[in-house]
This record gives sequence, C-alpha cells and structure tokens, in this order.
Amino acid sequence: MIAVVVSRADRASEHIGEHLLDLADWTEQEDDTRPDAEGGGRYYRTEGFELREFDALHLDVEDAAAAFTDPDLLVFASRHSGDTGPLLTAHFTGNFGHAEYGGTEGDLARTCPNAHAHLLAAFDEHAPDAYEVGMECTHHGPSRVGVPSMFVELGSGDEQWDDPDGARAVARAVLDLRGVAAHRERQLVGFGGGHYVPRFERIVRETDWAVGHVAADWCLEALGDPEKRRDTLRQAFEQSRADYALVEGDHPDVERVIEDLGYRVVSETWTRETAGVPLALARTLEDAVSTVDDGLRFGDLADEASEFEVVSLPTELLADASGVDLERARDAVARHALAYETEEGGTRAAGRAAVGDATDYDRIVDALADLVAERYDEVERTADAVVARETAFDPEKARSLGIPEGPAFGKLSNGRPVEVDGETVPPEAVRTEHTHRFPV
Repeated sequence: MIAVVVSRADRASEHIGEHLLDLADWTEQEDDTRPDAEGGGRYYRTEGFELREFDALHLDVEDAAAAFTDPDLLVFASRHSGDTGPLLTAHFTGNFGHAEYGGTEGDLARTCPNAHAHLLAAFDEHAPDAYEVGMECTHHGPSRVGVPSMFVELGSGDEQWDDPDGARAVARAVLDLRGVAAHRERQLVGFGGGHYVPRFERIVRETDWAVGHVAADWCLEALGDPEKRRDTLRQAFEQSRADYALVEGDHPDVERVIEDLGYRVVSETWTRETAGVPLALARTLEDAVSTVDDGLRFGDLADEASEFEVVSLPTELLADASGVDLERARDAVARHALAYETEEGGTRAAGRAAVGDATDYDRIVDALADLVAERYDEVERTADAVVARETAFDPEKARSLGIPEGPAFGKLSNGRPVEVDGETVPPEAVRTEHTHRFPV
C-alpha cells in the first residue's frame, strides 16, 4: 500500500490532494487514535493507496508512516519552490550535512529508486506542455519516515501551485505508482554535480539502473571531511539498497572512503554497458578479461552462463574484416561472445574475448570470414587459418608491357583493355593472383 501525505500548510499539496481524491474512488475512514493535525481524524482509502492530511509542512513530519496502515511506500505530495519555471520534480530526503530544513544532521531517509524511476516516466506522460520534468539531489528533511519515501512536487511558484492542470498531472503520476515496488536489483548512489541532476536523470531514463540518494557538490561541501562522515556515506548506500556509486566531477577523497566501505565506484559508461547483463556475471567477466572502463563490452551471450573461456581474437582477420565494415566486424564478435575487448572508444573489437566454448570461437571466425569474403574472390577456412585469394591489377606487369602510368593504369585496373603501340592489352594480361593467410 502507498501512503500519501498531504500538508495543510502547503496549498500545492492540498491542490494535488484534491485531484487525487477526484481521480479515484476513495472511501472516507475515521481514525480517532491520532490527532487530526497528525494524520488522524478523517482519512481516505482506495485500492493500493491511503491518503492522510497533516498540519505541519512535510519536511517537519517525522515518522510519517506510523500514521498509516502498514504502508510499503510513502509519497509526500508537495510544492517545489525555485526559479525553475513550470516543473514537475521528485527527490529523496535527509541531510548529508546540517539539518537546516527539517530532519537530522547527517541522517538520511530510506529511498524508493524503482518507484522514483516509474514516477519520472509517469510525469513524462502526464505533464502539461509548459512543464519540464526533472529530479533533484537529496536536500532536506525528514530523515525518518518509516518506509521508503520520496517527495513528489509541483513547481515552481504561485502560478503553478494553483494550476489545476499541473496538480492533476502530479496526481495522475502518483496514482500510476499503484503496484510498483520501491526497489529493483540495479540501484546506485550519486555524488557530485548540480542540485538538479541531469547525469543521474539520464541514467534513470536511458538505462535499467535506478538512482537512490544523490549528494550534489553543495551536499558534499556540507558533508565536510568524508573520512569523518563515513557513517553518513554508509547510510547513503544502506538507505538506497545500493552497492554502487557514480561520482560526477573530481572527488577523490569521497571515492576513497566509498571504496574503503566496500562499495564500488562505476562510470556512466559502465551503467550503460551492463544493461541486461547479470551483475555477478559482469563482475566475473571483468575480473577475467578487462574492465568496462578499459574497453570491455558485453556480447549477446552475456546471460546466466556459468562457464566460459578466454581466447585471443584472430588479430589479422579481425583487422581485415574491420576494414570492410567496422561495425559489422564488431557485431560478428558480439553475436557469439559473452564479452570482448575493444579499442577506439568501444567501436573496434580487438584483443581477447570470453566465449562459451570453442564452437563459439569458430562462429566468430566464420562470421569474420563471411565479411572478408566481400573483398576477395575466394575465401577458404582451414584448420588454422582463413585463406583469401584475389586476382588484382599488377602495376609491375603493366610496366613490363610498356604501358605508361596514368589513365591506362586506371582502365586496366577497372577491367577495361587499353591500346599500346597499336596493340590491345586485355586486363587479364596485367593481373596477378594474391593469397592472404589469416591465422586463427
């Protein structure tokens, strides 16, 4: 069940609450065990949701989940304030540093990264044309909620707080969370960057990773010496159910403490390249071959395979195939490998690969041989090589026949005869067979 907190001290919150009640079939309930100011008295229930009202601003409401009936997730329907124009946004709560706006210093609330990712998609679907959609860093209280939670906000000023279209969009997005879990397998914590976090938003939108707490640059300044605030950094991971961190910018002291705590710092490229790859297998392949940041890429066979062997790719054959079509040569490797090394920014397959067995390696060789066959007259696969043969224009033969360099060479090379001293020289007379042997 998803708990929804509406604050009577926040007119945007009340406005969103009105639209929530209008959009679903709610039943009124009465709770005489709590003060009306603290979520008691009249409240509302509909399938998958319970909505209660509080007198205080959301950021001052600690342990909000205690007012609800066994919630799995809690949403604070709130206003967003700033010079950002019409904006629908969401973020997690707590304080990396001082608790200037609610919560406790150095204390972070539990996050719901998967629900947050679903919310952004719902915002995209329901946002009025004038509104942007975004996400923010962790930046105010409460620090204790009782269940995974997030602020869901309508911004950024009086006009939007009173805008029925904006409030209704937020309400629709909240209702779209029905049945959505708070967490997924792939979740990370973010560090660095601005208050509005485009890199982390990009990861949420474009990969299968979700993002929990984000400490923007100013949050890290408020944090102070990371060595002295190890507990807060540990909380960021524990409260986000994450084992990975992405650090934007230059924060070596933060990275050192993160890794000392047992978590891994990864790159945006890593989050993209591991999409769909079991994380345990990705770690094993990186240990066995090389790292994603050093050029490792995962192939089509990177699934739940438990056994593999590391082989050297056929260097000369691969280079020749890449000369025919770079992308198709890389794809020929990717189709039959669990993982493979690359160079030139991941565009060129080169080096070693992890394959399930010798059969997969043979399939790579065969696919590359098919590709180089487009360049040669004949291609043959032997036990230890791919042999390619071609008959091509031989400039030395042409010179020996007294044919001057220039247009005549061009004609012969293109398969057309030429006249020399009144005699016709056919292209076959100046062609030589070449054999290329590519070891495999």
